[in-house]
Amino acid sequence: QVQLAESGGGLVQAGGSLRLSCAASGSIFNIDDMAWYRQAPGLQRELVASTTTGEDTYVADSVKGRFTISRDNAKNTVYLQMNSLKFEDTAVYYCYAKIRGTWRDYYGVDYWGKGTPVTVSS
Repeated sequence: QVQLAESGGGLVQAGGSLRLSCAASGSIFNIDDMAWYRQAPGLQRELVASTTTGEDTYVADSVKGRFTISRDNAKNTVYLQMNSLKFEDTAVYYCYAKIRGTWRDYYGVDYWGKGTPVTVSS
């Protein structure tokens, strides 16, 4: 079984910074895509940033220039550096990973973390 453990969320003032971490553990042969999503109260979950095995990255327009996604493949960990935080960044942030458990697995399985809350005070 695979688990994703997020950390780094909390309360910060507008203009401040936080760094989220998500470590995957368990039966892992290869991690394909890793990403961060967020869900604010009353809104749908949205993609914030993603990274592939080849470390190609995508960042949503709403956070471009402020958020950076990176990954450490040796540690099976993905990070989200969030700078110049705004009130509208307040949400629960979820880690996502597509993981193959063995070399026999042609397709990966989607896994989600439990979420870490980020609250930005104005």
